[in-house]
Amino acid sequence: MTSTDVRKDAEDSGPSGYAAARLRLLTEEARSGPPRRAALAELTDEWLTGLFTAAAEGLQGLRGVSLVAVGGYGRGELSPRSDLDLLLLHDGSDSGAVAALADRLWYPVWDLGLALDHSVRTPSEARKVSGEDLKVQLGLLDARHLAGDLGLTAGLRTAVLADWRNQAPKRLPELQELCAERAERQGELQYLLEPDLKEARGGLRDATALRAVAASWLADAPREGLDDARRRLLDVRDALHLTTGRATDRLALQEQDQVAAELGLLDADTLLRQVYEAARVVSYASDVTWREVGRVLRSRAVRPRLRAMLGGGKPAPERSPLAEGVVEQDGEVVLARAARPDRDPVLPLRAAAAAAQAGLPLSLHAVRRMAAAARPLPTPWPAEAREQLVTLLGSGRPTIDVWEALEAEGLITHLLPDWERVRCRPQRNAVHIWTVDRHLIETAVRASEFTRRVSRPDLLLVSALLHDIGKGWPGDHSVAGEIIAKDVAARIGFDRADVAVLATLVRHHLLLVDTATRRDLEDPATVRSVAEAVGTQSTLELLHALTESDALATGPAAWSSWRGSLVADLVKRVAAVLAGDAPEEPEAGAPTAEQERLAIEAFRTGGPVLSLRAQTEPPAEVSEGESPAEGAGEPEPLGVELLIAVPDQPGVLPAVAGVLAMHRLTVRTAELRALDLPDGVEGAVLLLDWRVAAEYGSLPQAARLRADLVRALDGSLDIAGRLAERDAAYPRRRGVVAPPARVTVASAASRHATVIEVRAQDAPGLLHRIGRALEDAGVRVRSMHVSTLGSNAVDAFYVTNGGGVPLPGAEATAVARKLEETLRA
Repeated sequence: MTSTDVRKDAEDSGPSGYAAARLRLLTEEARSGPPRRAALAELTDEWLTGLFTAAAEGLQGLRGVSLVAVGGYGRGELSPRSDLDLLLLHDGSDSGAVAALADRLWYPVWDLGLALDHSVRTPSEARKVSGEDLKVQLGLLDARHLAGDLGLTAGLRTAVLADWRNQAPKRLPELQELCAERAERQGELQYLLEPDLKEARGGLRDATALRAVAASWLADAPREGLDDARRRLLDVRDALHLTTGRATDRLALQEQDQVAAELGLLDADTLLRQVYEAARVVSYASDVTWREVGRVLRSRAVRPRLRAMLGGGKPAPERSPLAEGVVEQDGEVVLARAARPDRDPVLPLRAAAAAAQAGLPLSLHAVRRMAAAARPLPTPWPAEAREQLVTLLGSGRPTIDVWEALEAEGLITHLLPDWERVRCRPQRNAVHIWTVDRHLIETAVRASEFTRRVSRPDLLLVSALLHDIGKGWPGDHSVAGEIIAKDVAARIGFDRADVAVLATLVRHHLLLVDTATRRDLEDPATVRSVAEAVGTQSTLELLHALTESDALATGPAAWSSWRGSLVADLVKRVAAVLAGDAPEEPEAGAPTAEQERLAIEAFRTGGPVLSLRAQTEPPAEVSEGESPAEGAGEPEPLGVELLIAVPDQPGVLPAVAGVLAMHRLTVRTAELRALDLPDGVEGAVLLLDWRVAAEYGSLPQAARLRADLVRALDGSLDIAGRLAERDAAYPRRRGVVAPPARVTVASAASRHATVIEVRAQDAPGLLHRIGRALEDAGVRVRSMHVSTLGSNAVDAFYVTNGGGVPLPGAEATAVARKLEETLRA
């Protein structure tokens, strides 16, 4: 139907002519989407203009009146069953004639069975009502002249826009609150199986709110992809109206196949995925926009006071370092001025981990800059990239917003291409409340609460991220997921043993709950089969935590105390079968020549001796025929190996750990052991082998580290006081609330010592606090094995009493309890 056809059909201003033309337009298969909505609005404009003209002439050429389209109709977005939002605007000179005109306009609309939202007001009345009712004001922002006095309409539009801009500091917070209340009632469009396309968060109402924010000139939404997302939601609503014949915005399950067919899509899952993708764009744009509105309003409120205090001028925004190349500014995480995303492929993960740990949003500009300059990570990933991913996944609730910011700009699929198949994928299961991708992130968030229960929190968090990755493929998703998990785990740099554990966790992530709820646990064959599938005690521990995390992230119906008790009972039985595999304390290998040299030097001088040596990974290989990327062929830095030899004496561990914390050195791994000197030399030396990295900036000089260590050992350096002063100098960020530290005694782990395991949130000075607590308890650390897995510290301390024998059971428990109380204080 062409514009000429529209005008011809509309020449008959009666209902029958318009109704016939409208029916023809809506049933015409060749036109859909924006062209059909625009044509329907044009057809309706012509009809209503004809009605207005005829009625005005019948009232002796009534003047000072105009007909105005507002709201969705004002935007020209008429869906097949949309309301007609109309305002009859008049100058107040002849209210009786205006009332008669209104009757001649509204009754023909009602006669056709069309929904009508109408009002009759003067410009001053319209402005007064809009000042009292935010929804009225939003509708007037889209006012469009249809017929009558154009000057009257133009004057109102100008006045309403001026009012909106003048009142923006007050009205925008009201609008934000309105959006939040609606989201609370309706849920998030991008996850609902039966979403409301208009009212749910990320729907058409939110898209309209973003237009209103832009009209205020106070802030603007990210434009890229927003118009297309809005168009897709409107297209789905059009198809929903046509297939149901009703003015509905709820996409019910029983109607999704018909709507998909109307849009020419493969099936209902394809339809939902498109809806979710569009909603995700709108939701992310809303988050960014409201954050910017808040920043602008805070700036406006603070700036006059600052100018008065500083005597004028604009103060420079404060920038606080968070990680290498990453700083906090004005409540957001941004890139440092010296950051080079084109030369630093780990930067997106480092920035994301820093943002999640600090509980701060990633700035839109930073994410887009990193996405534009993104370089592929080498295969396998460098250790830092893997550690930053683990830190991001282990940061709790803030992980979700940071992950969504990366995903909005395509960085997640850039880092993990297999993510594309699960992105926005619906789950047609009444138990599941999330899409596949959001469920995976929710599982990681839940798993972060259980990192104290497992010896390898990094494997727990990565298995949480990957456990349903096979749902994008045909067949059993656990079988498909095992194959994908092997590939992903190897690509991101786990060794063969860890890859095998991750593959086992993904393959059997449903094993415990299925067995516990569907099999006879009294049957020994049932327990043996689970033990054979799991293989080791540590894998069982991980699988137990993953099972609970997965269920809690699925929805309230997926987990209960009853299910939890069944699974716990099964785990206890399987652990008994696997008990014969409990590891013994590993025997220490012979010292290297370098270690022996340092030990003899320490004994000779009677003081600490240390060496610093950079650690590197081999360069990534380049396949034949490929061009090496910039920087390829260079070794990847892992940090610095710090070897320290100290004559055996009390207080070595807290002294060394405290000095490293003072110098802002992050401990990645650490080992301590007593080293016997060569034959003929009496005495023992403690050897500490650490891998450290600077939090930001460069490493301190070895001479300075040694000087501080000497002072710490002789008691002239107050480490605890210096660390407390530094903590007090920096305001505590709200950040992520980590689960409390957990300290346990590993029974039967060693014949020669008592093994105390500490699982806690990694933080500056943590190892110093642990060392001091163990010293205060009067135990000697015979050896230790410290590892930092993302943001989690997993430390094992082999301790003895003064006589060099393991602690009695009650004493060991008391030491562990006291240490846990110290770390939780």
